[in-house]
Amino acid sequence: MAADGKETGEGAASAGAQRVDKWLFFARVVKSRTLAQKLVLSGGVRVNRDKIDDPARRLRVGDTLTISYARAVRVLKILHPGERRGPASEAVLLYEDLTGPSEGQAGTAGAAPEPSLRPDAPEKGAPRPSKKDRRALARLKGGDQP
Repeated sequence: MAADGKETGEGAASAGAQRVDKWLFFARVVKSRTLAQKLVLSGGVRVNRDKIDDPARRLRVGDTLTISYARAVRVLKILHPGERRGPASEAVLLYEDLTGPSEGQAGTAGAAPEPSLRPDAPEKGAPRPSKKDRRALARLKGGDQP
């Protein structure tokens, strides 16, 4: 406790420093704080190019986070510490995305659809076939359905 009766941890958050796991959760990078802790412990997060393994590591405004997912890497510059996990429109204001377009993110809108390896596979985004469509396809393939 500090001399004014407040804990020192409360003042640190208002001064611009915040735990990595909380910031990842507030910025909507991950769905829960537990997942944020697991991401940090697995070595998937770097702060200013230094690999970290402590979810309680303090972040400050201006720090750069490099977050590696299964198929993508994001580079985020911290603009503000989060106060709460609010809506996505509020979470976007906490960081600046420095990830280049060539590095790519999974599910980008401008990306060309990947061709399917199966010629009979339905197109992505197409509605599921109806029962009538499935029966017609089975007849075409030589199935024994009427």
